[in-house]
Amino acid sequence: MLTVILQMAGLIVCGIVWRYLKPAGLSHEQTRTVLTTLVYYLLLPALVLSVLWKADIGANSVFIVLAALVGLVVGLLLSVFSCRMCKSKSPQAGAILLAATFPNATYLGLPVLEATFGDWARSVAIQYDLFACTPFLFTVGILVAARYGDAEAIKTSMVGRLMQIPALWAAIIAVILNLMQVPLPGILEGFLSLLERGVVPLMLFSIGLSLQWSKSQWQLMPTVVPVILLRFLIVPLVVFYFSSAIGLSGDLRSAVVIEAAMPSMVLGIVLCDRFKLDVSLYATAVTVTTALSIIVLPMWFRFLST
Repeated sequence: MLTVILQMAGLIVCGIVWRYLKPAGLSHEQTRTVLTTLVYYLLLPALVLSVLWKADIGANSVFIVLAALVGLVVGLLLSVFSCRMCKSKSPQAGAILLAATFPNATYLGLPVLEATFGDWARSVAIQYDLFACTPFLFTVGILVAARYGDAEAIKTSMVGRLMQIPALWAAIIAVILNLMQVPLPGILEGFLSLLERGVVPLMLFSIGLSLQWSKSQWQLMPTVVPVILLRFLIVPLVVFYFSSAIGLSGDLRSAVVIEAAMPSMVLGIVLCDRFKLDVSLYATAVTVTTALSIIVLPMWFRFLST
């Protein structure tokens, strides 16, 4: 797995280098916006539709979602406790809560699982994210951001926000077609296959464009320690024992636990900016946890393989 992580890290480093070199005079924000918009509205929905239409959806899907929700709830509750113990200010506390609770389940989780376990593991990442993390983010996550930041930033209903996610609609359609046992036409399968090939490299490159570091962020390192402990140790352990208790085992359990051990999600930066939370602190958490994941994820894989 270390080889896989290092290869992916190479793509992330390409994004970091692009951020500072600015080829053709394009800023990293311009480049990232174009790439993430393409992935968000076209490539990722195509991948979700292709994977879930052919996936083995059943009791294990329910267990994946339950394990993900347990990890999210534990991460949120323990991060709230941590912020109260440290007496963090509201904008900082909100950023810590989001960083500690929500993993980078698709943008990093999907390529890691696919490269480590094979194509079948892509459905684990997608179900973990779209059926657990995404609904939790656009309901509880937004409430948390509003509670610790600017509550007036909620201008539309949370359900409305959730229903505007193209990948979620693709997932719903794919699950319906799957359960109805509608065969995937060959010409459509080939078309979706062409589109989905761009998801992984563009997502990893975009992560590199999103990572940022400055001298002032060194001062925020002690504040990020609870996020590191929750994301890489406590939450994955809880998910591991819960997954074992409900009957998951083998590679499926390993895939679920590794999803729980992913670094903080990049999308949280947008929420922090929108709800006036501490953006710099959140960016520090994303950068640090993403860098540490190169070491931590192979360690988890080795532990799960014994």
